[in-house]
Amino acid sequence: QHHVAESGGGSVQAGASLRLSCAFSGPTVYKRARKTCLAWFRQAPGKEREGIATIVFVGGMSWTAASVQGRFTISQDIGSNTVFLQMDRLTPEDAAMYYCAAQYVAATSQCPVAPSEYNDWGQGTQVTVSS
Repeated sequence: QHHVAESGGGSVQAGASLRLSCAFSGPTVYKRARKTCLAWFRQAPGKEREGIATIVFVGGMSWTAASVQGRFTISQDIGSNTVFLQMDRLTPEDAAMYYCAAQYVAATSQCPVAPSEYNDWGQGTQVTVSS
């Protein structure tokens, strides 16, 4: 249902900032029965895919994982169908492939944070952090 494409990754030094963008297309659900969740995940080599942040498009309700709270912020630009992940004070532990995913969920549900709950994925954008 959704086409998703991430961008904005790169190679930075510890303490630097990056802003990732997730542009998506597809039918936006405005009826009460369903809503669209957008989520950011990351996966480092040899590790499981980890949920980082979610946002309801277009409602704006958001969640950020405790491990990145205070440093990462998820936001949206409704007019351009884009969700952002602002990453500040990056550390080498943040280095990973970052993915954006989209999923329709029931209107009364919280946005899921498990990768298995999302069907529509981007190709990923690489973030490298050197110390």
